[in-house]
Amino acid sequence: MGMSVGVGGGRGGRGHRRRGRHHGLMSEINVTPFVDVMLVLLIIFMVAAPLLTVGVPIDLPETQAKAMNSETQPITISVNESGKVYLQETEIPLEEVVPKLAAISKTGYEERIYVRGDKTADYGTVMQVMARISAAGYRNIGLVTLQEQDSL
Repeated sequence: MGMSVGVGGGRGGRGHRRRGRHHGLMSEINVTPFVDVMLVLLIIFMVAAPLLTVGVPIDLPETQAKAMNSETQPITISVNESGKVYLQETEIPLEEVVPKLAAISKTGYEERIYVRGDKTADYGTVMQVMARISAAGYRNIGLVTLQEQDSL
């Protein structure tokens, strides 16, 4: 009258026994490689971000004016030491300054425009650029300078 129960837990044989502690699938995600990649990307972007500013090399004059706070990215027009005019980082002829501005300005005549002139650039060329922009109807025009360093 006795019943025999197999050692396999009712599955019916020795071949179906599990060995070790493998009781199911592992459901954990290893986030260490993900964190490593994100930290490397963070470092790359921190190093690259200052290099993303306007890339035309200009030796700006120094003034005592304070830095301006701006929420939006302004349009930058640069005049280098040889008198070449750049819209952002692209060289353009002086005659195309206003048509190109009209094409890329998002807020129309209220667009903030910064003029960067090399301190050795011809004053007349910088003024021609500003006069053309002003005559076209743009009113938010600013000159970019560096802050003076106190030499003690």
